[in-house]
Formats: sequence, structure tokens, C-alpha cells
Amino acid sequence: MSRIDESAEFIAVRIAVLTVSDTRGLDQDRSGDTLVARIESAGHVVADRLVLPDERDQIAEQLRAWCDNPTIDVVISTGGTGLTGRDVTVEAHRDVYEKEIDAFGTVFTIVSMQKIGTSAVQSRATGGVRAGTYLFALPGSPGACKDAWDEILVRQLDYRHRPCNFVEILPRLDEHQRRK
Repeated sequence: MSRIDESAEFIAVRIAVLTVSDTRGLDQDRSGDTLVARIESAGHVVADRLVLPDERDQIAEQLRAWCDNPTIDVVISTGGTGLTGRDVTVEAHRDVYEKEIDAFGTVFTIVSMQKIGTSAVQSRATGGVRAGTYLFALPGSPGACKDAWDEILVRQLDYRHRPCNFVEILPRLDEHQRRK
């Protein structure tokens, strides 16, 4: 099963946090605060943090800007993954992805089922890759952010995690663009 290889050196990744909300600013952003605290306590770097309204084009534009920024390795958004008309974060993410990490949503649903039962079916958490950057869209509750970080991302963003992790293949995510 999975384990941490203590003989390997930890590699900090640079993570941008985006909260999608029509009603919250940074001062009321408990989900963003939850992610920032966990990112920093794991030894990673919070490279940037913003709150944007539920506007698909604005979200996609910010995701692209962060993906094009060589100082950002990972983008985690929170909010806008539900089923209402204003929930457009998943669509914005998919507008940006070169590749989707299909199993991320599946694993998140499995984790959520253990906490909230069949209500997990209402989440559309997703993950993908663009321009050598990982992107993850999480629901807007602090609990969902805790679950995603504590049960999935803390391990997959740790280079020492075995048998495999996202960090070890990070340098190869955009290799198709360098082969010319």
C-alpha cells in the first residue's frame, strides 16, 4: 500500500489557491483559509491567493494565467462545483485542461461518501493538467477542502509518497511541447 519513503528528500511545490464565490471575500474565506493552513503545514508554498465571482470566463482566465506562470506548480480552487446555475467552476476548469485526471473526482467521491454518505453525489470535484501545472477544483466547504487535502492531495503532492505521486512526474507534464 501507500507509504512515505523517509529516505527521499521532501520537495515543496508552489500552490495557488482560488476561492470562487459571489458572496465571500478573503476575510470570510474559511475554505481558502483551510487550504492555506494545510498547504503551509505540509511544507509547501502558497504562491498566490484570490477570490473571484462565479463567472466562467474570469475563472478560466485566472487558471490560464497561473498555469502560464512558471512559479506556480499547482492550482487548487474551492467553490462552484455544485449543481446550481451559478456553479461554473468545473466548466471553467475543463475549458483550461489539456488532460483531465478522471480518477481524482472518483477518489474524492469515495472519500466524501465516508463522511457525508450519498450527498457526495452532488459534488463535481475535478482535476486536470495544463501547461505543466496541476489543477484541482474542490467543493466550497471547509470540510470538503479538509477531506481532499488530508485524504488525497497531501500524499499525491509529496514527492516521497510511494508507489507514485504527482510531484515525481511534474517535470514531464509538458514534455510534448518540448519535443519540437
